[in-house]
Amino acid sequence: MLDRNRQPQIAGSGHGQGLSADLYYDAAQNYSPYGRDYAAQHEGFNPLRLLFYVIQYRWLIVMTAVAGLVAGVIVTMMQTPKYQATTQLEVLVPSAKVFQDIEVVSENSDVRAFLTAREKLKSRALAQRVVFQLGLAEKPDFLFPTPSFSIGNIFYRAFGISKSPSIQEKTPEEREGMAIKRVLDDLTVNLVTNTSLLSITFVDQKPKYASDVANQVAQSFIDQRLDQTSETSDLARQFIQEQVLQVKQKLQKSEEELVAYAKDAGIVTGGDKSLIGSNIEALNTALATAIQERLDAGRMVGQIDKGRGASLGPVLESEGLQKLSEKLADLTSQYQQKLGVLKPGFPEMQQLQSQIKELQRLYNNGVLAITDSLRLKFQEAQNKEADLKAKLTELEKQQIVFNDKNIKYTILKREVDSNRSQYDGLIAKLNEVGVSSELKTQSAAIVDFATRPLSPYSPRLSINLAISLALFMALSASIIYIVELLNNTFTNPEQIEKELGLTMLGILPLVDDRELIASIADQKSGLSEAYRSLRTSLQFSGAQGAPRSLLVTSSEPSEGKSTTSVKLSQDFAALGAKILLVDGDLRKPNLHRLFGLDNAIGLSNLLTNTVRKEDLAGIFRATKYPNVTVLTSGTIPPNPADLLSSPKMALIITNLGKRFDLVIIDAPPVVGLSDAPILGRLAEGTLMVISTNQVTRKSAKKALKRLRAAGANVIGAAMSKFQVNKFDYNYAYKYMNYQYYEYGTKTPKIEGRVDGGADQPAHAKSPAFRRLVRRLRSGVDSFVDRAKSSY
Repeated sequence: MLDRNRQPQIAGSGHGQGLSADLYYDAAQNYSPYGRDYAAQHEGFNPLRLLFYVIQYRWLIVMTAVAGLVAGVIVTMMQTPKYQATTQLEVLVPSAKVFQDIEVVSENSDVRAFLTAREKLKSRALAQRVVFQLGLAEKPDFLFPTPSFSIGNIFYRAFGISKSPSIQEKTPEEREGMAIKRVLDDLTVNLVTNTSLLSITFVDQKPKYASDVANQVAQSFIDQRLDQTSETSDLARQFIQEQVLQVKQKLQKSEEELVAYAKDAGIVTGGDKSLIGSNIEALNTALATAIQERLDAGRMVGQIDKGRGASLGPVLESEGLQKLSEKLADLTSQYQQKLGVLKPGFPEMQQLQSQIKELQRLYNNGVLAITDSLRLKFQEAQNKEADLKAKLTELEKQQIVFNDKNIKYTILKREVDSNRSQYDGLIAKLNEVGVSSELKTQSAAIVDFATRPLSPYSPRLSINLAISLALFMALSASIIYIVELLNNTFTNPEQIEKELGLTMLGILPLVDDRELIASIADQKSGLSEAYRSLRTSLQFSGAQGAPRSLLVTSSEPSEGKSTTSVKLSQDFAALGAKILLVDGDLRKPNLHRLFGLDNAIGLSNLLTNTVRKEDLAGIFRATKYPNVTVLTSGTIPPNPADLLSSPKMALIITNLGKRFDLVIIDAPPVVGLSDAPILGRLAEGTLMVISTNQVTRKSAKKALKRLRAAGANVIGAAMSKFQVNKFDYNYAYKYMNYQYYEYGTKTPKIEGRVDGGADQPAHAKSPAFRRLVRRLRSGVDSFVDRAKSSY
């Protein structure tokens, strides 16, 4: 018998010792590959998990990084080199001067002067002056620069091939406009913080133009200001004074004539307009308002006439009606709730009905009062509109009479306005000339001239590489996120524990189908070591050790449950326990093929009482493995689910549990069949075999839900077909090193000697090539299995 209260024996010794359970589990039976509690790994940001994703998708990241660097170089080659030169200009603010009682003060803290100077430096007039001074309108290389970003720039920078349009194709005005536009587009003027300096920067594809234009902009700004302040003189001021006296006399005479005519004609004006005109304008404004009010009120009346008065804004905005509506809705709701218990004739229900009717009446009266007020408002608006139209007609008749008298008055008034405008303009000019003659000082000075740049400032290869690399890295991160989002299979043990909440009892490495039998037979292979570790975990799965009856199942076919059942029976038998391996798949049995037995009679015959007494002992067949007995499925019945759910099946499992230390049942897959849930209810424990990158998470969740709904005790899961030789998985699960699994299988060979591969090429004999072939073969087989399981 299998002692469930003692420590499990470890198969082998020395280098052949199995992996102990503490490598898979901590004291709380939690999977802990990193040496700490599993639950803590999923709390917050986990840099180590991010590192694993980087390692897993390392080739994608490397390829996108290389693509980003190549794109950065290509973008740099497609950009035209540009040079920039900067001139520093100091804006000089005039100092304080005192003219009699007037003090003119300019404060250094007032930045408006500097902002004004900056805008003047970027004005079109100044750019036109710069173009004229440097003759830029006659220089083709300035008017027709190379495109800033173009595929043709690659050939231009590589071979120096370029073609510029002819300058003769443009008129002088067009060339001047193009040159001015280029100066304004590539010119930048900024105020240096906490100083009175302006930095004038110009960018061009030619270093000479960059420095010349920047310096000329500063010089033209100074010349423009000096020209503006030197236009006045004493002679000009004397001439303006004489003109002021003459215009003043003309203004006096014209005003006297205007007043005399207005008095004789009885014309009364209000400011610049006549009183009649002002009244007409006021009436037009009032009429427009009245028409709008009448239209608004008419729309509301139209809604009322259509029976939509309750949906108008004044009705909806009425607080009293809102309260009535809320109370009416509350009483209606109470009535409907009580209607399920009380009849409409019940006194309480009749009282509610009367309250609802009263509230409805009050609500309708309130709506009617508001709609009547809106009708009254509409009538008032119509009356107001009619009165205003009548008054406007009367004033228009008066305006016609007034216009006849106003013709000469208008002529006289126009002459007064003209004289007054001339007089005001002359006075302003006289004052301007007087002040400017006193403040004739330089307003700006060049602090630092621009020098010809020796190297371009754009494009910057390092910046382009950094930007393109960042963009492509973001692209790779998006691709990885989408791939992980779309991947609905299990790729590592943490996903099984997180998604299904099952304890990970074992991790079974992926072995090629052609090497599977040899790996199972070899007790020193990695697969055998993994199954012994799974056996050890099962011994610790319960308080009394391993369950007396163990059901091995999976979500879908071809996940390795039959292989797991056979290997577990061998490993438990190696500890001296009597093991019975039962083929519970009555639809597609497989154990008799694995052991090379016939399937004439078996479990189905026991359940249907079709076994003769003399053949009863032959149903339980011994195998070549000590202590391992097999009960095949027997004749395939037409109703497997009915047989497995019969009371006789439970009785057989109970009796077999008394005769054997451990009964292992190889069950069919869960999805689509009811056999596995039925058997899971009869067994003490159920082990789910979940294949890597094959079964979907949704399928596994449904299978686990069905097992638990049937009453199965799912003690844990075993992850099969795990690719431990992958670099990213080895990094995460370093205790599962593939070379460690194959300890003792490789013996030293004499250098240059080839065993069993004399006819193979040299590259086919290398371990790296064999691993590559094995990965490609495994990938193709996995794809084929998935395609088969989907149909």
